Amino acid sequence: MLAPVTSSPRSSIGRVVEDLGTTLLHLACGDADSTAEISSVVFYDPLDDAVPPNHAIVLAVGVREPHEVVALLDRLGAHQAAGLVVRGPVEVDDTCAETVARAGVPLLGLTPGASWAQLAAMLRSLIAEGDVGEAEPETLGGLPSGDLFALANAIGTLLDAPVTIEDRSSRVLAFSGRQDEADPSRVETVLGRQVPQRYTRILEERGVFRELYRSTAPVRVQPLASDGDFAIPRVALAVRAGDEILGSIWAAVRSPLSTERSQALQDSAKLVALHLLRMRAGADVERRLRADLVATALEAGPGSSEAIARLGLADQTCLVLAMATGDAPSAAAGEGPRHVAERQRLADAFALHLSAVYPRSATAPIGDVVYGIVGVRRDSDDVEERAERIATEFLDWVGAEHPRIGIGPAAPELAGLARSRSGADRALRVLAQGTAVRRVARISEVRVDALVIELADLAAARGDGVAGPVARLVAYDAKRGASLVETLRAWLDAFGDVAAASAAVYTHPNTFRYRLRRLAEVGGLDLDDPDARFAAMLELRLMGSTPAG
Repeated sequence: MLAPVTSSPRSSIGRVVEDLGTTLLHLACGDADSTAEISSVVFYDPLDDAVPPNHAIVLAVGVREPHEVVALLDRLGAHQAAGLVVRGPVEVDDTCAETVARAGVPLLGLTPGASWAQLAAMLRSLIAEGDVGEAEPETLGGLPSGDLFALANAIGTLLDAPVTIEDRSSRVLAFSGRQDEADPSRVETVLGRQVPQRYTRILEERGVFRELYRSTAPVRVQPLASDGDFAIPRVALAVRAGDEILGSIWAAVRSPLSTERSQALQDSAKLVALHLLRMRAGADVERRLRADLVATALEAGPGSSEAIARLGLADQTCLVLAMATGDAPSAAAGEGPRHVAERQRLADAFALHLSAVYPRSATAPIGDVVYGIVGVRRDSDDVEERAERIATEFLDWVGAEHPRIGIGPAAPELAGLARSRSGADRALRVLAQGTAVRRVARISEVRVDALVIELADLAAARGDGVAGPVARLVAYDAKRGASLVETLRAWLDAFGDVAAASAAVYTHPNTFRYRLRRLAEVGGLDLDDPDARFAAMLELRLMGSTPAG
């Protein structure tokens, strides 16, 4: 049975330094032996005055100057931050050391060349942020369930070699210590959290993956003679659950494994499989639980207060964003696995993006819409504009064409959360029916369009069709093949400018004027009456709005 190789709490700075140190992070200054639990991972934005949650580890992208670091340390000390990470190399002078000691915030450096996004993902995985919520973590083989970093360290100790645990796509799920003892290719793999494509291509050509997935015994992989960066042999073993390949374990070893160590690796693979299956099951349970909590919070019913508290959004001014992940599949086609997987991928990416910007947020798919509830500053007047900017940045980042995001109004109280959700849904519907290429909208900016759509819904529910002068023009056009409705629409859109309106419908101005006189006669429409013009314009808009199905 494997035993833990660290006594540090699962989510503490000491544990972070042990598992990610040397290769990814190093402690520049401060006490790494603190046992304080890390609550969350947040990015620092110098243009935002939002207060980070207590005990958060803060990633300060772009903060390099010593005086900036010192000022930020003092600020974070007031909020009991768990640690501050800046891009290395880190300059620590007497002032910085004194500030770290006074603030009680350890200062860490991110290895040059490492990705902030990968660091954030690894930290969130390491501290098990968003665990299902057991009072005591379940253990497998003496290790906390799903704690792949502790498991990688334990396997590395058994094999006396640096180890990585990877998924089927050669993405690094966890790694042990001592990675600096391996070759440059391993360090590059850990920093990028992915085996470089040039190596996976060579391994595929050499048939390594084919042999790995067919064999139940460890496979020895010789170095690449043509690449000095891949200089140390590897031993790899597939991780299986029955016939399913879950991933693999890779150890950088200079000499063949002994019989005892080979057996230890095979025994370890069984335990890794249990952890991976538990993580997958836990992720499914967590998603369902979070979706239930988000749905309950948005309904503003009897259980909404408790749901908001469990989501960490109590006593917050909140705002709701609603993302439609694309065109729904037809009823005949049904919702296939690819559609579901794509929606979940976008939902996960949306949750990650919002959590990086808003320290307090909760995201979950409900039906065909992904809802995000974010805590915003009470004293700010631009929270909706900022949310629109962040939503636009997300859609630009994922490069998706079909998703659209509607944004509701800020809700200073719990009772307003349902109104914010309704506003986001209404804005989303305006986007779905709009002809312009627009992907993000605030309800405050499209309220009139939303009202027109809702008025069309009401008319359809009552069985009301087009009426009045416009109805007579529609009937005339249908009977005689005329274009009086088109003429009226062009004239109203051009605010009565005959030259512009006639050009829009490719008609001579004199012909257009004749049609105007004719539509006034046929429809009984007084074009000089502003109320008549407004009524006609509204009827035309209702004709172009699709009622809810």
